[in-house]
Amino acid sequence: MDLTFTAILLGIVEGLTEFLPVSSTGHLILATKLFGYDAAQWATFNIVIQLGAILAVIVQFWRTFWAVGMGLLKFNAVSVRFVRNVLVAFLPSAVIGFALKHYIEALLGQAGVVAWALIVGGIAILAIEKVARQGPLTGVAELPLVKCVGVGAAQCLAMIPGVSRSGATIMGALAMGIERRTAAEFSFFLAVPTMMGATTLELWGARHDLAAGIGPVGWNQIAIGFFVAFVVALVVIKAFMAFVSRSGFAPFAWYRILAGAAALFLLARV
Repeated sequence: MDLTFTAILLGIVEGLTEFLPVSSTGHLILATKLFGYDAAQWATFNIVIQLGAILAVIVQFWRTFWAVGMGLLKFNAVSVRFVRNVLVAFLPSAVIGFALKHYIEALLGQAGVVAWALIVGGIAILAIEKVARQGPLTGVAELPLVKCVGVGAAQCLAMIPGVSRSGATIMGALAMGIERRTAAEFSFFLAVPTMMGATTLELWGARHDLAAGIGPVGWNQIAIGFFVAFVVALVVIKAFMAFVSRSGFAPFAWYRILAGAAALFLLARV
């Protein structure tokens, strides 16, 4: 398959799934396996194009980021708490992700793990949606520190491909009584340092290969995937916020279960 077309296709997959609780990494791994791509060749691409989705978050919530930035210059208490809460939630995955980087990378090529994680994660979402009690609508800055640590711990589960970073953080937040919309926004904001850190680490590890142009997947494909992921994610974020406010997360749970079962069936035939 043409590399440019592949980059566009994977960019669409990334933009559609990054902020939905369905695992963008898992979908990229399955797409790589089911359509016969070389996973090793596209590994760096799959991680770097996530920055396109992160840029979509910054654009969508630019007023919030601007207000927080201006508030920090004035040592505004709300802005300081906002940054503190995001960084505290980010630290668990930063420490564990760096320490277990090689083990995590070994899992990235295992499509079967992704399929089972999709199914188990879907069941977990249905269970949490059923029993979780929502707290009052509040802002990220007003969340207690202990709940931020809990959300950060939940995010570590997403190191298993197929679990979903957004799914783990949102469901972790709901389980602790954080209101649905606040949980989704916190997941978006937490994605910024988390994914920037992961991408920076990946780029540093692949810096010599990328500079030398080794392999068929280079900067041109990464740039295309980045742009496509940005545009698609920008549309998805707004639609996702409106959808979960009305319908909750159960539809995504059923999608995960069906997608995981379908993946297991197709993988058995590959």
